Amino acid sequence: MSSPTHITEVAVAVITAPDGRFLLARRPEGKPYAGYWEFPGGKVKPDEPLLHALRRELLEELGIFAEHAYPWITRTFNYSHATVRLYFYRVVKWHGKPQPRENQELAWQSAEDISVEPILPANTPVLRMLGLPAIYAITNVAELGIDIALSRIEHALQGGVRLLQVREKTMPEKAFNAFIGAVITLGHRHGARVLVNGSIDNVDFYRKAGADGLHLASKQLMDVMKRPDVEWCSASCHNAEELFRAEQLGMDFAVLAPVLPTLSHPGSATLGWQGFAALIRDCSIPVYALGGLRREDLTTAWEHGGHGMAMMRGIG
Repeated sequence: MSSPTHITEVAVAVITAPDGRFLLARRPEGKPYAGYWEFPGGKVKPDEPLLHALRRELLEELGIFAEHAYPWITRTFNYSHATVRLYFYRVVKWHGKPQPRENQELAWQSAEDISVEPILPANTPVLRMLGLPAIYAITNVAELGIDIALSRIEHALQGGVRLLQVREKTMPEKAFNAFIGAVITLGHRHGARVLVNGSIDNVDFYRKAGADGLHLASKQLMDVMKRPDVEWCSASCHNAEELFRAEQLGMDFAVLAPVLPTLSHPGSATLGWQGFAALIRDCSIPVYALGGLRREDLTTAWEHGGHGMAMMRGIG
């Protein structure tokens, strides 16, 4: 009987400046993959808490103390020399100036403009994830009407929203298709991505209309056999089974709900922040919190492992 594969646990820091840039380090000579760029971090010692390991490694490697570090995603990668489980944290506040204490090179980068190469293979998918903004806005014509909804969307875009989902389950198909076009026009004018929550059978239409991707309802997620062929694909989830399916299919991100009570479903069971955190712990893709949230809840979402928040009523 073969022995089980040993997994090396690693705490990894996405050190993020206020302007959105993050720090990459180039592996020095003498280490596997010397010359490759990666996020700073290092091995977790036996029985060492992950946050303690992260702070220890950053102090040793860069001479900084991580004050605010939020859990984010967990990814497992098989190298030829080792299997690693990477626990990514987003570090948004630290003391000290990062200094190369282990003969590594340092470079501040942005998700839209990576100027260093090669990137360590385990880190490459993470760069795409870092291009996702903290707020995922969802349209709400059913309550507002088309004109007010479009006005709210434009106001949100002017305020910095850069990711939109067109979700109108009760709108007639002809009106829905026209609304999709209007939202895409507004979104792209402001540099935002627009995903459509619609039928997989209509993907070609959405693509021709200029949509950047598709958002799957939870039933669609569980029914499809493979990831739809779109640039960006996300899914709605409500439990561990659906989150696991989203990971299996290679969704770019997921939305998990409901976190708190909502106006549309009063009295319904909610996850609460502890339930949200428990479900997404060790999730390999970014997860947005949804349900009864306000913009001031964003830090709370980060503290509980969320990539950010999805919002319907609070976007405008």
